[in-house]
Amino acid sequence: MSQARKALRLRAEVPARVPNTAMIMAAGLGKRMRPLTATKPKPLIEVAGKALLDHVLERLRIAGVQRVVVNVHYLADALEAHLSSRASGLEIVISDERSLLLETGGGLVKAAPLIDSDPFLAINSDNLWIDGPADTLKLLASQWDDERMDALLLLVPLARAENHHGIGDFHMDRTGRVRRRAKSHVAPFVFTGVQMVSKRLLRDAPDGPFSTNILWNRAIDEGRCFGAVHQGLWFDVGTPTSIPLTEAALQDA
Repeated sequence: MSQARKALRLRAEVPARVPNTAMIMAAGLGKRMRPLTATKPKPLIEVAGKALLDHVLERLRIAGVQRVVVNVHYLADALEAHLSSRASGLEIVISDERSLLLETGGGLVKAAPLIDSDPFLAINSDNLWIDGPADTLKLLASQWDDERMDALLLLVPLARAENHHGIGDFHMDRTGRVRRRAKSHVAPFVFTGVQMVSKRLLRDAPDGPFSTNILWNRAIDEGRCFGAVHQGLWFDVGTPTSIPLTEAALQDA
């Protein structure tokens, strides 16, 4: 067992306080999920009888998150209406990107004034995970080290990234620091769409739309971007064909 995994297990036994606030990224166009997203935003696509967005909200409630900031753009009215009926136990705040889709990095920057905790969770609305031996979000929080980190990414081994057809995103050293895979090479870990970040990550950010990759790259260069290994199941729910595959796997889990 690697040193990073040993540390993960040891720290998972230590009670961790999950941030009070999370941001859910829900503004995307959902192009890969067409034709299902022709009339419905991707976060409202159902898997196992529940919208992808609701799967995420349930995990946040269980972990003890109290405030959730959700950015909206495509079919924003439908998302807001859905959220108004799902707010039980959570304070839902909308970051409105109707006038301009800001991508992942720009969306974080626009929502930052609405996020009242530091660090905070940032979660893509189109992924689905099942906890392993410990609550995934509490496990992530148990790994946070504010002195060393600006970003802590929840990663899953490529071999366990269900429905994922990529070649991996990151390598991780024994201390947990991550680096990008080299072009045309395979990397052992895939980003799950779940991360814990400090507002330091957003400093001197570009104006307008941009990818979070710009911020991650700077944190990687500064040695302040780390990874934690997900211990449960994770599903890439990016296309219509991935839905029945995910539902079948969930029945067998």
